[in-house]
Amino acid sequence: MAATSESETTRPVKPRVIVTRELADSVHDRMAELFDVVPNLTDKAFTREDLIAAMADCDVLVPTVTDQIDADMIAAAPERLKMLASFGAGVDHIDLAAARARKILVTNTPGVFTEDTADMTMALILSVPRRLAEGEKLMRSGKWEGWKPSGMLGHCIGGKTLGIIGMGRIGQAVARRASGFGLSIVYHNRRQLPSTVEESLNVSYVAELDELIRTCDIITIHCPRTPETQELINADRIAMMKPTAYFINTARGDLIDENALIEALQEGRIGGAGLDVYAREPAVDKRLLTLKNVVLLPHMGSATYEGREASGERVIANIRVWADGHRPPDQVLEGWA
Repeated sequence: MAATSESETTRPVKPRVIVTRELADSVHDRMAELFDVVPNLTDKAFTREDLIAAMADCDVLVPTVTDQIDADMIAAAPERLKMLASFGAGVDHIDLAAARARKILVTNTPGVFTEDTADMTMALILSVPRRLAEGEKLMRSGKWEGWKPSGMLGHCIGGKTLGIIGMGRIGQAVARRASGFGLSIVYHNRRQLPSTVEESLNVSYVAELDELIRTCDIITIHCPRTPETQELINADRIAMMKPTAYFINTARGDLIDENALIEALQEGRIGGAGLDVYAREPAVDKRLLTLKNVVLLPHMGSATYEGREASGERVIANIRVWADGHRPPDQVLEGWA
């Protein structure tokens, strides 16, 4: 049995919890019942200084993906800070090694947004080739002249090959949806899935990422952001894509060389893109705004009432379990004392 850590012996009866963004009313209400909670009802993003001050004044900080918590901030935090209960599945905004060194627990809410993000991915897979955004803008402009055989022509997706990069929860959820639209599905992953899972999803494994990129009509990426995956889709790989290929990204903006993608779109070297995430959020490269062959969304892949409430409930559960003296169910790094 693992030795009891300091974080497991000094828990306050009612921990002070600071939340960096506004969450669902039901989540705030439940937190207020259980904890000494400080909500952010303005929903204004915390600055670095705000985060440092909050970390010095709580037992548990509830950050989100917009809160960059680096090693210096963690090293400077007082002993009081015992837990970073992140709202959302991603933890690339937290220096996990620094947190581990300080014995600060890190939790997340994995799986909560899987279906919502897969839905949005499938929406982009449909909308980009069929030019849905262009059609909607045409209708609002008042310039539509009625149906005609040559009007708003796009490309069908039935019979095309979809390549999924990253076959975790979301990648698999996308595969389940895509198979119903008649797409042939291949995937690349660090490890091949068991044959029974491949058969259930009707997918085929491609060992070499470059081969997938060269051969697929639609490519969607679902990897976590790590040093190894940063700009995984670089300029060389973008150059490998078919001139008719579409690229979809609902994961993280810096998984792709955004500048190289924009240049390929501008020059017509690929068919189009559907983007819900960007390299320097909330800033969006102005060149993207001028391109007709791109559908742009404001990082809304997980934006459902149900998902956000469920994520908040998972945050609460993690804090409660820790406060009761047990290991949180969604602890990010296993094996911590």
